[in-house]
Amino acid sequence: MRFTGAVLAGGASRRFGSDKARYLLDGRPLLARVLDSLAEAGERFVVAGRPYPEFGVPVHPDLIPGGGPLSGLHAALSLARHPVVAVAACDLPYLTPGYWRLLIAELGGAAAVAALGPGGEPEPLAAVYTQRALPLVEERLRRGGYSLRRLLGELGARLIPYERVSGELGPGVLTNLNVPPG
Repeated sequence: MRFTGAVLAGGASRRFGSDKARYLLDGRPLLARVLDSLAEAGERFVVAGRPYPEFGVPVHPDLIPGGGPLSGLHAALSLARHPVVAVAACDLPYLTPGYWRLLIAELGGAAAVAALGPGGEPEPLAAVYTQRALPLVEERLRRGGYSLRRLLGELGARLIPYERVSGELGPGVLTNLNVPPG
């Protein structure tokens, strides 16, 4: 299945203390690692408010700023050339192509599919959405409902248990680096 891969790198990285996207983990920037996980996408781009020319993919700003990650998701869905869009935050450096294959295989007729994290909550910034979600995303932006987890519920997203994801791909695949390691 052809799909678009979009990495959201628009945050201010306040908790991190520096630009997360460029942070080197084992010699590779976080953004490069997430882009590598999306290597099988027919199209890849970054949604961010600053340029990242060193990564060799287009960078687009939010089309409707001010909604945090929901604005990034809106831009990703609006700009994607393919109706299926894998959306990842730039601070998930252990995602793999196999992760995206697993989610896409489970999409079926759903508007979105996401894995549950180790705490049982859905991971909306390591999820696959279809462009059918765009009207609801736009509505939520207009009314100020920015919670991506609630959005997944409203979309009736298919949710994959963490035990399956970690069993097939390893327990660290959804590790989020909100602060520098160490």
